[in-house]
Amino acid sequence: MQETEQQGQKPEQKGPRGPEGRSPGPREGRGERRPEGRGDRGDRGERDRGRGGFRPEGPPEIDLDKLISDSLYLDNQAHGIVARMRDMDSGTKSQLRRFYNAVRRACRAPESDRQHEFVMLRARLAYTIARHSLRSLDTMEKLLLQVTRKNDSRGYERFRDLFEAIVAYNE
Repeated sequence: MQETEQQGQKPEQKGPRGPEGRSPGPREGRGERRPEGRGDRGDRGERDRGRGGFRPEGPPEIDLDKLISDSLYLDNQAHGIVARMRDMDSGTKSQLRRFYNAVRRACRAPESDRQHEFVMLRARLAYTIARHSLRSLDTMEKLLLQVTRKNDSRGYERFRDLFEAIVAYNE
């Protein structure tokens, strides 16, 4: 027991520059030093909670009606999504631009084909999210489902505007 106490005191005697990770046994008793050694991974959830941007159950949903009627709401949502992307994902700008171009093409489709184009966009977005682990875009997938179900030309245009803002703020 005396050896364990001496080992537990050695890192304290050396100060903050003591050997990290060499002898996990004595540190288990103290507990407070372990999270500091993890770096950003261990701190990220708490840091996001402090800003209100992190929710364990998933990203906040976007209200389509509010998005259509309020330009500032659209701008705030775009900023929020870009902030989550920077915190959570490693998605590239080119992936976003490619998807944005597909959204623009779908908006230009004839009225009779537009809903089908957006249904296919949702499938493409779901694939992109899964393939590249872009969890921050889950909100966009849910919004795309709402837009497709409503099948309103104004909703399609506002979705395009939101995506355009996301691409712009991500630059």
